[in-house]
Amino acid sequence: MEPIIECKNLTHYYGKRLIYENLSFNVPKGRILGLLGKNGTGKTTTINILSGYLKPRSGECRIFGQEIQTMDPSLRRQIGLLIEGHVQYQFMSIAQIEKFYAAFYPGQWRKEAYYELMNKLKVAPGQRISRMSCGQRSQVALGLILAQNPELLVLDDFSLGLDPGYRRLFVDYLRDYARSENKTVFLTSHIIQDMERLVDDCILMDYGKILIQKPVDELLSSVRRYTCSVPEGYELPVDERIYHPALIRRTLEFFSFLNQAAVEQLLKEQGTPYTDLKAEQVNLEDAFIGLTGKY
Repeated sequence: MEPIIECKNLTHYYGKRLIYENLSFNVPKGRILGLLGKNGTGKTTTINILSGYLKPRSGECRIFGQEIQTMDPSLRRQIGLLIEGHVQYQFMSIAQIEKFYAAFYPGQWRKEAYYELMNKLKVAPGQRISRMSCGQRSQVALGLILAQNPELLVLDDFSLGLDPGYRRLFVDYLRDYARSENKTVFLTSHIIQDMERLVDDCILMDYGKILIQKPVDELLSSVRRYTCSVPEGYELPVDERIYHPALIRRTLEFFSFLNQAAVEQLLKEQGTPYTDLKAEQVNLEDAFIGLTGKY
């Protein structure tokens, strides 16, 4: 599929601290991709590079085939950017801010997309943004991006401040909108349950690198949480195919992409005196924690 985003060998530092080195990934047209990572792994750094606000130490970032730092302004209009739910001009009303932003996108603006979301939030056109909750203000920003009608949406922590009901409403709305309009979406969120419901593909970032990039359904169909009983004083196994083994009393827990027969063979080769080995399918949040570690 045609890539909308192409990042090759991105390396960036803050001072002397390495954020990541030689980071490469593509985002195909029409896909919704979620970037997952713990605090400090470089999620917002990546968003800032994609938006052109930050130039990496080395490597290149191309969107629609053009280098983001030198992109033609007319093409940049096809990128809708949300950074942590920020919306300016909070003294304006719902209707006033829509008219203000519409002037910047002649021939492209779709006010009905904005007002459809505002109606779902049950906010009146005359309501001032300054009197809205943090979650509602973030949805105003999202509504303005949808009205912009961009080909690519880049959303950083898109569910910031939303309660569970509004989160579900917007996740469903964004998913249906992106798929029906064949839009490409790159997003982050700290609420991984939302990601599982929304995204087609996911990138799991560890410190300094991409750990995994897969379609979500492929990831969840292949990773398993394993548990088994081991004797007191057992030493944890060391193998790159076993992720973050932990011992709780006499129960060994770890995650792996190996099937159960392969795990049994591995434990036998390592001389592990185990009993009662069990494999369990997991959701995206458990997979994320299991593959990146709890701490």
